[in-house]
Amino acid sequence: MAPVPAEYREVVPKQNTFSSWRGRLAQRAVHGAWAWVQRTGSVTAERPGRFRFGSLGTGTRLAFPLGTVFGEPWIHLGAHCIVGEQVTLTAGLMPDLDLGPDPILRIGDGVVLGRGSHVIADTTVTIGSDCYFGPYVYVTSTNHSYDDPHQPIGKQWPRMEPVEIGSGCWIGTGAVILPGARIGRNVVVAAGAVVRGEVPDHAVVAGAPAKVVRRWTPADGWQPPLRTPAPVPIPDGVTPEQLVALSDLDDATVARLAELDEDENENENGAEGQVEEGAGTRARSLGPAAPGGGGPAARLAALDSDG
Repeated sequence: MAPVPAEYREVVPKQNTFSSWRGRLAQRAVHGAWAWVQRTGSVTAERPGRFRFGSLGTGTRLAFPLGTVFGEPWIHLGAHCIVGEQVTLTAGLMPDLDLGPDPILRIGDGVVLGRGSHVIADTTVTIGSDCYFGPYVYVTSTNHSYDDPHQPIGKQWPRMEPVEIGSGCWIGTGAVILPGARIGRNVVVAAGAVVRGEVPDHAVVAGAPAKVVRRWTPADGWQPPLRTPAPVPIPDGVTPEQLVALSDLDDATVARLAELDEDENENENGAEGQVEEGAGTRARSLGPAAPGGGGPAARLAALDSDG
């Protein structure tokens, strides 16, 4: 007789307690062993394993399991980089080539390469410091040619052009950077974009082929203008308890905090020690400023005491 299916939200009794216990134990053992393998298999300057990179900066770690890595004597990685799992880094068309005295693949300090990304440097590829790559980004200095219509494309000699990515860029998930691309500083490459040619500093590019959809210049700022205000970093010295308290504020209290900020700005812009009478009265009634300077979180205690 076939078993009766359980109803929604009905508690299904355990069929074999001993087997369930053994399964949970085995699962914990597998997860623990895999975590140990990941820690042990990661590559650092102190523990490079079989790899002999041209340089591997302090604090840089290549997560295990690695992707394809060859030509490492011509690969230079800066300090404090994070290279995710299954990231491929290659210098030269194939392993065991002599590529000369100069580095082929240069990666600056503080670069993050997301899981599954590929950086293929058959000729020079340079990635500036503090660049962040999402998962599965593909950067290549080589492209197949198809000049001869009678030969298979994969058998034709490829074209190669250097690639340069400026410092401070953000490369979105699944983006493709083609040979000859020269990307400026602090550029955002949208997810799935296909980039070729030159991209100016402080630009946002999207599409296939990628086009500039927004750019910042000293004269005009961001054009088209940004649709949302810039995020405000958490000030130094703010405690987790203050952040929790801020999340519980009602609209009236938030409005009072905004008034205090406006008063503080007026005081800073005016002559030293000169404030409007109403603002001075309110500030005196609130008592001394909270430790750590101004800002909403720093004045929570003052608001509480004011009732």
